[in-house]
Amino acid sequence: MAHAATHQEVELAIGGMTCASCAARIEKKLNRMEGVEATVNYATEKAKVSFAEGVSVQDLIGTVEKTGYSAAPPKPRTPAPAAPGEAADGEPEEDDHELRTLRERMITAVVLSVPVIAMAMIPALQFQYWQWLSLTLAAPVVVYAGWPFHKAAWTNLKHGAATMDTLVSVGTSAAFAWSLYALFWGHAGMPGMTHPFELTISRSDGASNIYLEAAAGVTAFILAGRYFEARSKRKAGAALRALMELGAKEVTVLRDGQEVRIPTAELKVGDHFLVRPGEKIATDGVVVEGSSAVDASMLTGESVPVEVAPGDAVTGATLNAGGRLVVEATRVGADTQLSRMAKLVEDAQNGKAAAQRLADKISGIFVPIVILLALGTLGVWLATGEGWAAAFTAAVAVLIIACPCALGLATPTALMVGTGRGAQLGILIKGPEVLESTRRVDTVVLDKTGTVTTGKMTLLGVHTVTGTTENEVLRIAGALENASEHPIAQAVAAGARERTGSALPTPEDFANVPGLGVQGIVEGHAVLVGREKLLAEWEIHLPESLLTAKREAEAGGRTAIAVAWDGEARAVLEVADAVKDTSAEAIKRLRALGLTPILLTGDNKAVAEAVAAEVGIDEVIAEVMPEDKVDVVKRLQDEGRSVAMVGDGVNDAAALAQADLGLAMGTGTDAAIEAGDLTLVRGDLRAAADAIRLARRTLGTIKGNLFWAFAYNVAALPLAALGLLSPMIAGAAMAFSSVFVVGNSLRLRRFKAAA
Repeated sequence: MAHAATHQEVELAIGGMTCASCAARIEKKLNRMEGVEATVNYATEKAKVSFAEGVSVQDLIGTVEKTGYSAAPPKPRTPAPAAPGEAADGEPEEDDHELRTLRERMITAVVLSVPVIAMAMIPALQFQYWQWLSLTLAAPVVVYAGWPFHKAAWTNLKHGAATMDTLVSVGTSAAFAWSLYALFWGHAGMPGMTHPFELTISRSDGASNIYLEAAAGVTAFILAGRYFEARSKRKAGAALRALMELGAKEVTVLRDGQEVRIPTAELKVGDHFLVRPGEKIATDGVVVEGSSAVDASMLTGESVPVEVAPGDAVTGATLNAGGRLVVEATRVGADTQLSRMAKLVEDAQNGKAAAQRLADKISGIFVPIVILLALGTLGVWLATGEGWAAAFTAAVAVLIIACPCALGLATPTALMVGTGRGAQLGILIKGPEVLESTRRVDTVVLDKTGTVTTGKMTLLGVHTVTGTTENEVLRIAGALENASEHPIAQAVAAGARERTGSALPTPEDFANVPGLGVQGIVEGHAVLVGREKLLAEWEIHLPESLLTAKREAEAGGRTAIAVAWDGEARAVLEVADAVKDTSAEAIKRLRALGLTPILLTGDNKAVAEAVAAEVGIDEVIAEVMPEDKVDVVKRLQDEGRSVAMVGDGVNDAAALAQADLGLAMGTGTDAAIEAGDLTLVRGDLRAAADAIRLARRTLGTIKGNLFWAFAYNVAALPLAALGLLSPMIAGAAMAFSSVFVVGNSLRLRRFKAAA
């Protein structure tokens, strides 16, 4: 959503909503304010509001309160420990109190309504004054258990509006009022009265005079549906709460040489803090002392621990699996990667897909139409001479069956579960619009460096002359390169340490020869490491075997480094930006999803084609300047392709934003992550295929939910109007509809990343 620079955004926690119509009403009222754009989400009970200068947050809250609901800015989500009066997940304890109260009302309704329904259904239980016992049991159900419906209906009436609660309240109150009239002023209160009730789908003959079982049963069924819906909504948001719970609660800070234990919330940028083996890293920072393996699986889904040493960045909430570390805090509070992940997830959950916006509009106008339909049903039945009892039964059934709560829940619940599950797997979906994009994309453009490759130079090969061992070359050349800061030199040194498994000797008389390489003395040998030209200056020439190795390396896009000592050429080393182990498998998975991969890079064509051949990509666009990447994406779109772009650098940000679907590697820059639609927290390209699969699965679930909700209402309303559904069956079916939609969404929790 693009806004002028003067616009601000706020997220309000909305209280008192009981159905999708409530959300639609609040949204409508807010959007009527000058300079305000609002989206209200029933499932998350939040309003995301953008407002212009001249409008205050208090104005927004006032509008919501005038509409009959409560509003407040939500507490900030940070991994800090919960304050007194707050639940562990950073949400007020009132949420649990509301759930407990709802459970108490539901239990009351179920316990008392079961005998009422049983007596109405089973003639053998209808003793002489059974109807009066039914009234005694049903009254608390309708008045106490059903109070939330009546209260909400009255509040809405005062504001000239009608919601789903209006339907439930009017339906159950009408059934109860009719029964009171029949008992006190009619003949239903006579001793020995029997009630020929059948729980079947058939046309009512109107012979039954009391509807206490409908009033109590409908209240019980709908309360049960609301309770399980509320519980499921909390479960659906559990992934986000679990994400925030990952953070460390306390941290040991080094101050004036002393170790001081403080709450994580008190950490400041620049603080040095201690992380012992087995402890969580308190916040994002840079290692200043020590080395260790860090387990980031809880954030990235990547099971292999990452080795860190001084100068390496670490992320808050990851686990120190090895040695003692001293870390300098670089980000605290809401700026940390954990908090930003949670914000991305929550923003996604607060959005609405196009299909849900249509459902909300329908919900908003549905209630008045249903009330008119119920009155019409009553009038038609009376006009055809069916009698008040039968006409009343059909009208009440219409009121109750019509509650389209399932419409309001179809998108938010699937989105909450899908984005929550994605967060657990290291996949962040920015919003519901992204889901539509994943369905359409047919081409995936992959940035090479840092996406398909590791993004850092790696020693890939060692070619030696006869009589010289690989170990010897690596030890001597690695020692000299270790003294240089050049990325290629550091790649050789790192490769030497890894392959020899030992520390490197310290060189003497080290000298850097600009543009050519390095020279020095290692263990008594005069050593040269660099370009062929450096060796030529010392009258040293490469033998044919090493020249062949050099040509082959350069033809494959790799950098060839010559090594000589004591006046003889000894080896050629190959260094390149190595392809990630998982990239070839990732390309296969993207192809399996119907996507055509294209490699895009600023590197020369030989390098690009070598990488493409290694991972299985046929189409290569090389030697592209960073600012031209966006033009490549536009050109592909002009060809009629729907383009997904995967990148990780600042130079990818514009292309990510231009693409129909932008996938940012979470190991990349903030600019890339902000521009992307999907963020892959771990640097594994296979996550791109998982992300698209998850997004498509979530979209499929939303569409299934909406189909069920629409089909249910369309099919059930005529049945109720024709008298083929009793009010009690209608109430049970309506409650089941909402529970079905939530249950269907919860299946997304079982989504697994491809093995």
